[in-house]
Amino acid sequence: MAAPVQALESLSMRTIGIGKYRGLQRCSTDRNTFSILALDHRQNLRKAMNPQDPTKTTDADMVGFKKDVVEGVAKAASAVLLDPEFGLAQCIHNDSIPHGIGLLATLEETGYTGEADSRIATILPGWSVAKARRMGADAVKVLIYYHPDAASAGQIESLVKQISADSRKEDIPFFLETLSYSIDPSKPKLSPEERTRVVIETANRLSPLGIDILKAEFPLDVNAEKDETEWGKACAELTKASQVPWILLSASVLFETFAKQTTIACQEGASGVAVGRAVWQEAVPLKGESRQEFLRSQGHERMEQITDICSRLAHPWTEIFSFPAPGVDWYKGYGN
Repeated sequence: MAAPVQALESLSMRTIGIGKYRGLQRCSTDRNTFSILALDHRQNLRKAMNPQDPTKTTDADMVGFKKDVVEGVAKAASAVLLDPEFGLAQCIHNDSIPHGIGLLATLEETGYTGEADSRIATILPGWSVAKARRMGADAVKVLIYYHPDAASAGQIESLVKQISADSRKEDIPFFLETLSYSIDPSKPKLSPEERTRVVIETANRLSPLGIDILKAEFPLDVNAEKDETEWGKACAELTKASQVPWILLSASVLFETFAKQTTIACQEGASGVAVGRAVWQEAVPLKGESRQEFLRSQGHERMEQITDICSRLAHPWTEIFSFPAPGVDWYKGYGN
């Protein structure tokens, strides 16, 4: 048994509803840390499966790939994140999701609308927090592109507040995933210094808006900064900026890099990770038994390694969240 991680000093305890608390329990490890298998990819997965002509990737191809990944890898995770178009109902129907594994439901449409320097997120038409709760999801997730100086920043903040209100009403945990981007048309990519500033400021601005878990990018460009001491400083700064537990997203980096990022992020305050392509990306071009064998062996082993790091080093979300001790008649006022 690993030694308990020292409680975070920068955050105070917050009370949440019993439904949110139970949802977080179901999505986390025995130590109340997160090791989530992310598989809600859509347009980028369709393109990766057929780079020459993504339109030739069929819906059945998408569903089949997600089924294979979930069956091969999810037992080593604490939860799996799926989309309603190709994953949620389909992986329940084909009994791919292991019993005892948490289920997170994506709410947003893939990609973004608006201009490249002022991006807008959209909830899937016909889909909602209430429907995700009704179909059995343990938590909901929304991905937004955010730059604090973008013209769309206020609109994005309003969307986050609305989803937060909906998740409180339904008493279901809300994971907010944030991706940074450049708002300078002459610079398609943020500079390393600007990337760090944007990731930290995003946590500072959005974490107080009623979300439960922040799903954040690594707050430093590791290609530009090789000193892992600086990696730790940036993660500690992110921990200080976020008013809720945060978890690290993998952003398609190579597995070896992500394992290092996970270790440092968890040591500096993260509550775990949500990892996708870093675990399974080599399986995309494979077919049939070759794909399944890779996922059952190397994919599963990678997920086990990440879960082990999170279980040993990540900061439990229970350091931040609790709910009041219930009396015998707690249910009478519940939901009022």
